[in-house]
Amino acid sequence: MAIQKIDNPDSIVARKANQLPGEGPEKGIITLPGESDRKIADLAGSTYLTTKVDAMVNWARGNSLWPLPFGTACCAIEFMSTVSSHYDLARFGFEVVRFSPRQADLLIVAGTIVDKMAPVLKTIYEQMPEPKYVVAMGACATSGGFYRAYHVVQGIDEIIPVDIWVPGCPPTPEGLIYGILKLKEKIERGEMKRG
Repeated sequence: MAIQKIDNPDSIVARKANQLPGEGPEKGIITLPGESDRKIADLAGSTYLTTKVDAMVNWARGNSLWPLPFGTACCAIEFMSTVSSHYDLARFGFEVVRFSPRQADLLIVAGTIVDKMAPVLKTIYEQMPEPKYVVAMGACATSGGFYRAYHVVQGIDEIIPVDIWVPGCPPTPEGLIYGILKLKEKIERGEMKRG
């Protein structure tokens, strides 16, 4: 009998030489030598994970956001540097930047939204599949910025729902990354219920 010792000294799995996992007197069960009454189930090489489906789905959604940048002003330049090699948003799993609303689930509104652009923004948001999330990047998208004028939307939350606000004029790439990571945490905790 060949005995394989795992890092934990209490867990010893015994296997006969040249015996495949699951083979033996009872299929899927391995018995320890000298202890015929003690049995260990061999599940995928003695490694298994138990969780809830919702937790696994939320974890997958939080770690694979596909952003759609809606850049209309200087904040879009900061977004470009966020996805460049220096800051590398891809290391968090958000590298698939899409320019089609039907292929994205994270809308990043970066810049000033005027009244003529508001219906376009709403249409793009409505074309995105569920679940979808929105980040308002910069002072103009969050509150209209210093444009206190009749033609500028005073915060995109007047048009579409916003999940995360990233302040600044313009915000730094670190600020945007922080905001997206906070959104990721909210999705993984199950706080972002959609549909």
